[in-house]
This record gives sequence, C-alpha cells and structure tokens, in this order.
Amino acid sequence: MKTSSFLYLLKFGISSVLFRRKDPILGTVIVTDKCNLSCRHCSVNNITGTIYPYVQIRREMQELFNRGVRILFFCGGETFLWNDGDRNIRDLVIEAKQMGFLIVNVVTNGTFPIDLPEADLILLSLDGDRERHNAIRGDTYDVIFENIKNATSDNICFYMAVNQINKASIKDVCYKARDTKNIRAVSFNFHTPYADTEELALTSDEKANCCEVIEQMMNDGVPIFNLKSAFPYIIENSFPTPCCQCLVIEDGKVSVCGRCIDVPGLCEKCGYFFVAEYTLIFGGNLKVIMEMFRTYLKYI
Repeated sequence: MKTSSFLYLLKFGISSVLFRRKDPILGTVIVTDKCNLSCRHCSVNNITGTIYPYVQIRREMQELFNRGVRILFFCGGETFLWNDGDRNIRDLVIEAKQMGFLIVNVVTNGTFPIDLPEADLILLSLDGDRERHNAIRGDTYDVIFENIKNATSDNICFYMAVNQINKASIKDVCYKARDTKNIRAVSFNFHTPYADTEELALTSDEKANCCEVIEQMMNDGVPIFNLKSAFPYIIENSFPTPCCQCLVIEDGKVSVCGRCIDVPGLCEKCGYFFVAEYTLIFGGNLKVIMEMFRTYLKYI
C-alpha cells in the first residue's frame, strides 16, 4: 500500500472513530449478475443475466467516489464476463485507479484466465479441497488452479465461504494459500443464509470450531487476511450491523452494506468477516484496530 493511501485511510479512520462519523469508505460496483456457474450457496447469480453497460458502470464508480469511497470492489455474477465493446474488467480497474480510488479489488470465481496485475487484490473463490469445492461449484477446481499458475501477478487472495459442506476443509485451503504460486493470502467468511440456502449455515458452536482452526493456521504462519480479535463477535453475531461505511451499487440502486439488506432478519445472521471487522474498527475497538494495521500492511 502506498504511504499516501495509508495516511488517507488512517485519517479517515481516526475521524470516524473520534467523531462517530458514518461516511462510507468501501464501495462495491456490481458489473453484472450473469455467471457461468450455479453455486449451491449463491442466490444472486443470473437473476437477470444483464451485463451493465460501460457508461452506467462509469457513472456508478463516479457516484461512489463522490460519496467518499476510496476502496473499490468489482463484483458479479462473474466479473470476468463483463465487457462492453473492446472494454473488459481490466479496463475498469485501470480507470478506477485513474479516477482516484486508492485500493481496487476484483472478486472472481477463477474460471477465466487471470491477467489483472493492476488490481490490488483479486479475491478468488475457493471453497475447499477438490471434492468439496466441486460439490459446491461444479467441476472447476483444476481449471482454477491452472489459471492461478498462469496468472500474470501474485495479487490473488483465496476467498472461502465456510458452510456445512466444506467446514472440514479449512486447513486444505490454508495450505493451498501458503504453498501455491501467485497466492498472497486467504480470507474467510461464514455462509450467510440467503433464501433457499439456510441449510448451509453453521451453528455458533460450529463457527467457534472453525475459528479455532483458522487461528491455529494463523499461528502456524499461514497468510490469512482476517482479524482474529474479531472472531468472538463473528461467532455470536454480536457485531453491529449494517456497516454504514460500506456501500453497494447495482443498476443504479445504492444499498448500505449489502444488496440483501432489505431481507428481514438477514443482517442478524451475517457471515461476512469484513463487515464485523469494519464495524468494530469504526466503533473504536482498539484491539481490532491494532490488528488491522498489521494485517492490511502485510497483504495489500
């Protein structure tokens, strides 16, 4: 991370904590809901199959920037399916950097060639060992690792949503993150029980067991992009929601925290580690803040 970016984000964080500000800093642009997969835990793919045009995406990027967002994510559907004429997702990342976003990340399922060195992080979904991952996402495991091997940069971070199917394969993903070329770290979430996926959610005891494994992996030196000081809050869903510092925009609609925020009762069952981490950071939790500095400076 550039020193200027770090200082900007540090100033924002201090101001948010001291003055209880709710201004956004992290934003997500949904470039399409079209996806080449139909994962068992996903409820937002191929609802319309629309690939939003460049002029609209550009306008939404500008709106988030004008609202104060400086950490930008591009999400889908599958982001690498996005195109408009000669433009593709790489062009959006480059333009976001030119617009002034300090950190630009892309979320992908990893089934397309990865040539995106301009992104700060590419969050690539890996949901277990070969058997469990393929049970969730179809026969994609080997394709993903071939694309990782041929990637043009080492800015890839595994992104695992832990659920009833893959909860026993956390170590497998950790070791793959440690031992695979071009992988910088691994980041975990717990499954959020969207409609028709409730059976995949973990109990508090199961979450606690998973966090014990993740912490053990941290202690063993595995590069993990999560904050263990937030684990007790994540296990019991005792962190405040929604995260006012995060915005999502899709087809012109801006939502605070996530695009499913209007679903009754879902926030109380949120499994997103970063939501817990951000709300605790901006709420002034000193232990989480200190760990955040160490972790973010290491992996971004």
